[in-house]
Amino acid sequence: MSRIGKKIIEAPAAVKMTVDGAIISFESGKNKATLDTKGNVGINIEGQILTFSAASDSKEHRAFWGTYRALSANIITGLTTGFSKQLEINGVGYKAAVKGKVLNLQLGHSHDINYDIREGLEMKVEKNVITISGIDNQKVGQAAAEIRAFRPPEPYKGKGVKYMDEHIIRKAGKTGAK
Repeated sequence: MSRIGKKIIEAPAAVKMTVDGAIISFESGKNKATLDTKGNVGINIEGQILTFSAASDSKEHRAFWGTYRALSANIITGLTTGFSKQLEINGVGYKAAVKGKVLNLQLGHSHDINYDIREGLEMKVEKNVITISGIDNQKVGQAAAEIRAFRPPEPYKGKGVKYMDEHIIRKAGKTGAK
């Protein structure tokens, strides 16, 4: 039995939910999101309460039960409060700036890196902190991972791009011959 799938989702009054076959549509103000369950789960909406059930007792349908419940909860959270990730840039001469729909990064390479900001994401740069925000948790996390991959933090001086809550385990440098 799925413990996550059994939990109900209480949506705020600002979020409007509709079901059309196997597709759930969520709407809040000007933001919209859909989730295609591909018929793997049973969906029930009563007022502002959304519940899921397994389509059958097969192992595959029971696995999808908790997955689609979690995805729906993430969509509702994204529509109400949104998601954000913060990246910190450490290093001499390492900079970032937002220019229109492009994030310009100077990370010690021979060239600047221009990262195109995807639809539905917002990026802000304050000093050495990049804040990525949006309504889709997956897009926010993917963009943060791609930006971090341009220059991951190194273990000796900690230079590079890291998540704000990430802890870099430092290594000792070479010791002089005695």
